[in-house]
Amino acid sequence: MKWAFAAVLAIPAIAAPVAAQSYQCRVPQNLLVPEARQDAPARRLPVTGYTFTMSWSPEFCRSRQSSSAHRTQCSGRNGRFGMIVHGLWPEGRTIWPQYCPTGRRVSVPEARRNLCMMPSPRLMAHQWRKHGSCMARDPNLYFAITRRIWRSLRHPAYDRLSREDGLTAGRIRAAFTHANPDWKPEMIGIKLNRRGWLQEIKLCYGRNWMPTRCKPRQFGARDNVRARVWRGL
Repeated sequence: MKWAFAAVLAIPAIAAPVAAQSYQCRVPQNLLVPEARQDAPARRLPVTGYTFTMSWSPEFCRSRQSSSAHRTQCSGRNGRFGMIVHGLWPEGRTIWPQYCPTGRRVSVPEARRNLCMMPSPRLMAHQWRKHGSCMARDPNLYFAITRRIWRSLRHPAYDRLSREDGLTAGRIRAAFTHANPDWKPEMIGIKLNRRGWLQEIKLCYGRNWMPTRCKPRQFGARDNVRARVWRGL
């Protein structure tokens, strides 16, 4: 496992394109990190790969601007966000490990480091407790890995994609592979909501942290499925 973490931490960072995914991000002076509650059974299973999941924030915040639980991300007081990190998840052979034993919690300084990438202390706490605890010895290492992957990626202009006639899930995949030549369409999952709007993009990694073909449950919408992207900005 230490070798695997060394491999991902060696990924070169590309900070500028990712920074463009947050708009005027401002970290609140008074930042609180709530305690994450375990809401499902613990599962300690061998890790066979990883899923890096990114969320399209304008769609997520579309009906949550007034939600106190999502104030940092959706109120507009701390900036506007485009693509953000939902989480980094360990995968198992048929089901994923979750809620491994840990006494560690996400600290306020760690939350501050990650807020423009994952603009929700509540989400950070949950991702560490449910997923990160089965990958790393502490949240600092888990989020260091998450940041390294995030900064290694380039993003297409999703606002421009949203204006294309006949947009499909396959076209979104193609735009992502054009921006990131190491990725192939079969390694990229596209999640649309029930109304056909872009909700998430998932990147599939093998146990060695190399991009790999997604499983059917990761792949999501097929290439020919019509898609829409809510700008909301």
